[in-house]
Amino acid sequence: MLGLPDAIRGCLFDLDGVLTRTATVHQAAWKRTFDGFLHDRDPQAGEFTDSDYQRYVDGKPRADGVRDFLASRGIELPEGSPDDGPGAATVQGVATRKNDLVQAELDEHGVDVYEGSLRYLRAVKDAGLPVAVVTASANGEKVIAAGGFADLVDARIDGVVTAREGYRGKPAPDTFLAGARALGLSPAEAVVFEDAQSGVAAGRAGEFGFVVGVDRVGQADELRAHGADVVVTDLAQLL
Repeated sequence: MLGLPDAIRGCLFDLDGVLTRTATVHQAAWKRTFDGFLHDRDPQAGEFTDSDYQRYVDGKPRADGVRDFLASRGIELPEGSPDDGPGAATVQGVATRKNDLVQAELDEHGVDVYEGSLRYLRAVKDAGLPVAVVTASANGEKVIAAGGFADLVDARIDGVVTAREGYRGKPAPDTFLAGARALGLSPAEAVVFEDAQSGVAAGRAGEFGFVVGVDRVGQADELRAHGADVVVTDLAQLL
């Protein structure tokens, strides 16, 4: 009924872009952040593109996204401190600017949940499978609560947990492995649901029992190339 192999005993869901539409919020915030930063350094600099988002930022912890994208432009900043303000010319300052933009958007407009994903999440719970949300976002708890499906989530590995425990961000498998442990499962017993290329790669690197790519932006081939066993445009297609 769930479109999964018989050996699967639990589900690990990415949040932004898989369960909620907040991936578009994040992408817009990254674009405003990087375009402003680049223009301040060089008014002739090329803008931050959709391809940049998919290759360097999507699915990663904020600071990793800052480092990886700026490195692609030959820019290296001092690390700074997590207390750096949004105007600081540091990795942490740029990351703070992006998070401030996301927080403002969430506060103003709330969270939109994919209806097909909510149907699938309920079907998973009806089938008796435990659920963990695994997200790079430090706003995971807030987004889950605002989306109204906290009662369907058994464990949460988000950016706050990642920083506290020292996990490597996606494409490393650390956070998904932590999600499986939180559900009392081995990787082979868990399925990963991801819309980001880095997240799909993390699922494959962790040797999970099944990896579902969720294609929201026309990157089905890339998701398969990074290790997705199957690619859907909506989780309800698996029902």
